[in-house]
Amino acid sequence: MGKIIISENVTLDGVVQDPTGDEGTGRGSWFTWIGDEDRVAWAEVEYEEALGAEALLMGRRTYEYFIRRGWVSRTGAWADRLRDLPKYVVSSGAVGDDWGTTKVLGIEEVAKLKEEVSGEIVVYGSGRLVHDLIERDLADELRLMTYPVVAGAGGRLFPGTSGVKPLRLVGTRAVGGSLALLTYATA
Repeated sequence: MGKIIISENVTLDGVVQDPTGDEGTGRGSWFTWIGDEDRVAWAEVEYEEALGAEALLMGRRTYEYFIRRGWVSRTGAWADRLRDLPKYVVSSGAVGDDWGTTKVLGIEEVAKLKEEVSGEIVVYGSGRLVHDLIERDLADELRLMTYPVVAGAGGRLFPGTSGVKPLRLVGTRAVGGSLALLTYATA
């Protein structure tokens, strides 16, 4: 049985929106405020995570973001690994098969995907999808790469839930000189 891992970059105040400033929110670009040492350490953690994954699950907008940012043609071990992984995109419409093996599915099909994939199914970005996965109790683990920034406003990882969603801290890890990776399992 597969395990859905939500992997997010997040500010101290829970903002996940516009980390690179591409959305023009005026509070974005916080992802770029870390130094080179931290960026290298972050990339190493992300690559490790990709090596442990059996599939990627994302929303349409995040999938298209990866395409726009050139992951289709990037070089290097991390890009190669992401390209080789099967990708599942939750969308009500079609998406291009621009980035290797890609299958579109509806949110109601994610539980079946967990049964079919053995191992970790990693979710990058995909704020709307993450909310749906948490609401439907489909997420198994949250890996929050926490940035030393308070954005003050913006789309949050947890904009609201229908009830309390208990989690259990299962790991902490310093990444570089200023990032913290917090890992929580769903209870």
